[in-house]
Amino acid sequence: MTALPAAEIDAQARQLMTGAHAVVRTLEDLGVRRIFGYPGGAIMPVYDALVGSKLEHILVRHEQAASFAADAQARLTGKAGVCLATSGPGATNLLTGIANAYMDSVPMVILTGQVPSTLMGTDAFQEVDVFGMSLPVVKHSMIVRHAEDIPATIREAFEIAEEGRPGPVLVDLPKDTLQASMAFETAMSAPTPAPSRASDDSIEEALSLLRAARRPVLYMGGGIALGHAVEAARDFMARTGIPTVATLKAIGCAHPDAQNYLGMLGMHGTRAANMAVQESDLLICCGARFDDRATGKPDQFAPHARIIHMDLDNAEIGKLRGVDAAIRGDLQDALARLDAGYLAIDSWRTLCRNRKQEFAFSYDAPGSGIYAPGLLKELSETAGDDFIAACDVGQHQMWVAQHCRFARPENHLTSAGLGAMGYGLPAGIGAALERPDSKVVTVTGDGSIMMNIQELATARRYGVPIRILLLDNASLGLVRQWQELFFDQNFSEIDLYDNPDFAEVARSFGVEAFTIHSRDEVPGAIERLLNATGPILAHCLIDPRENVWPLVPPGKSNAEMMED
Repeated sequence: MTALPAAEIDAQARQLMTGAHAVVRTLEDLGVRRIFGYPGGAIMPVYDALVGSKLEHILVRHEQAASFAADAQARLTGKAGVCLATSGPGATNLLTGIANAYMDSVPMVILTGQVPSTLMGTDAFQEVDVFGMSLPVVKHSMIVRHAEDIPATIREAFEIAEEGRPGPVLVDLPKDTLQASMAFETAMSAPTPAPSRASDDSIEEALSLLRAARRPVLYMGGGIALGHAVEAARDFMARTGIPTVATLKAIGCAHPDAQNYLGMLGMHGTRAANMAVQESDLLICCGARFDDRATGKPDQFAPHARIIHMDLDNAEIGKLRGVDAAIRGDLQDALARLDAGYLAIDSWRTLCRNRKQEFAFSYDAPGSGIYAPGLLKELSETAGDDFIAACDVGQHQMWVAQHCRFARPENHLTSAGLGAMGYGLPAGIGAALERPDSKVVTVTGDGSIMMNIQELATARRYGVPIRILLLDNASLGLVRQWQELFFDQNFSEIDLYDNPDFAEVARSFGVEAFTIHSRDEVPGAIERLLNATGPILAHCLIDPRENVWPLVPPGKSNAEMMED
């Protein structure tokens, strides 16, 4: 047998393939198991390469759903979710989901097809500058000009998306780059660098403030979960007994049964939480960013408190509120080192606990109609620690935050920073595919579900074990509430009287569905939802006049809470 030339042997070892096959192979090498997408002209070479690959591709019915589903998977795993779409409208349809991931610091890699590089800049069919359009809402954007650069670029995209403060990274792939031949070489990604460690001086400054405090409050943000510091935060709470509040993204960071956990703060926070913050003399802000929905009127937020701000991202420290001690670095490490010993806060702790009991939510609403807060409380408690809520945006989002029990922060999937309606159903699909043995429930409203209702087809196609709880008040409830309270009851374009029969709609997609009208139907509905093995929708008709309470009016401090 004639020996092959050395150059030919080397070429075979380096595996000649197209750029599209290199995309798929790189994803496989990086350990990606599932991607969400929708095919089209410019990305078609990648879809050709997917055939026979190890990747599970989930065909959504709208590109926005692909980005939301990848977002939810990333929140549950801490690893970058992956979505892909074609050029033009495919890419622009991803932008809302990309912005959602950016606002909530979710790691995601977005692959978009692009017109051939020779046509870029000519207004070719389905050409948009998605690189430029995405810049404000990504951690990084890249255009791959040469096929041989594809593996290294995709590996770099994952590293950037997952390191430090996570976020979305977009990789734009011209069609000719995907079709070109290249020599693929398997290469390992660089190890993710360890988070920086807070300085000893900053820890000592914070300890000095902590020892002197008599009314301290721990203000938990979403950075705790992102920094894998949940157990460290719970340990800090147990060691110090400091009353604790949480932002929307930090719900689940504190154990839900912890005595000193007062609930969510802010616009729809609990009275006990907001009162504690307003009366505190020291606010320990851990992984939070002083968001306007949490702080209310900024100059009246925690007016008597000195501030310890702990965050991995130095850009957040002092951005909206001056600080007395800045701790930049790994939150897990910093919380462990923040050990002040005995704190003389017994009377403060007792006051906060008493207020937690005094102002606890009541669930004995009058009448026989379905009381949404009570339904959500009972649902989450029945489901137990396996309960995962993928929540849409509106009144139901606030009711979930106020009344549901979450064992872990990643179990509470919500569009916090962007507030994107339509998130719940595709996010629930992504979550249920990732955690099929958990009790994944999409909580949505009659306004939100119509944003991505086509994804019922996706749930049916893949037999996704998702439970959909649809709270139908025949209106855009949160907008209606604001118009009632702050716009002289000038109800403008909020009436959804012509909603379809959502149970019939779901059944037309092949999804099991039922409707309930009264409170005595709730226990049976919860049992039916939680025992379902495939997609199921419970259509719950609720009072259109029901509001979310308490509420901090716009422009007011958190001390000025409105009650029912």
